Amino acid sequence: MKIFNDINELRKHLEIYRTEGKTIGLVPTMGYLHKGHISLVQKSVKDNDITVLSIYVNPTQFGPTEDLDKYPKDLENDKKLAKEAGVDVIFIPTNSVMYLDNHATYVNVDNLTDNLCGKSRPTHFRGVTTIVTKLFNIVQPNGAYFGQKDAQQAIVIKKMVKDLNMPIDIIICPIVRENDGLALSSRNTYLNTEERNQATILYESLQKSKECIKNGEQSATIIKDMIKEMIEEKPSATIDYISIVNEDTLEDIDYIQGNILIALAVKIGQTRLIDNLRMEVNLIC
Repeated sequence: MKIFNDINELRKHLEIYRTEGKTIGLVPTMGYLHKGHISLVQKSVKDNDITVLSIYVNPTQFGPTEDLDKYPKDLENDKKLAKEAGVDVIFIPTNSVMYLDNHATYVNVDNLTDNLCGKSRPTHFRGVTTIVTKLFNIVQPNGAYFGQKDAQQAIVIKKMVKDLNMPIDIIICPIVRENDGLALSSRNTYLNTEERNQATILYESLQKSKECIKNGEQSATIIKDMIKEMIEEKPSATIDYISIVNEDTLEDIDYIQGNILIALAVKIGQTRLIDNLRMEVNLIC
């Protein structure tokens, strides 16, 4: 496994693989790897000859009151897990490498970033799409791997790649969960024992919603009210949003039909967690 901090050195190394006709997969991460990240790596290793893992805590996707300074890090463990999972190359740049002095160019995806996390984190997706574009330009992968837990991010990146004619396949992999249903996240480490116990309410409310919809409930308002009631029973929980949207447009819907996304953002204590459920609903009135 090779480790690079410099863009030009990384490019030279990857060019060797390209001249040999080898395919390259990219797994972009902010580090502090867990089984969710590893599932992306394993999919890339299966699909490609070479897998590149990037580790970079991107400052432009954090708001001024968010957790940039305390975001968890364990680089040595990340390297160990990456090697065990079959990563061939790790790219670990610094801020000065990724953002030159007087950096003034950003990538925006309109409309899809207005709802859900975009409401409470208005600069977040500009940071995400900018850094992902930069990583795509640096690595030039055949495919890039993202998790379904960040559903809005995945949809935005797919739209960006399509609109900008990037020759990259975007592969979205399933959410990896703990045994009790909590979606894996690096931020789960912020939770104390009681908060960790209460955090399962996100998954539980999504599963209850799925059951109700399968039983014929078609009112988005009724489903959202049910989720709200379940979450508000937990004393540590503060709701950011509960949304049911069209999966393609991310616009709110009133009537549950077609490809939908139920998306939640909830603070448990001081820790903001997200989760979601995709469904294809074809109910006959």
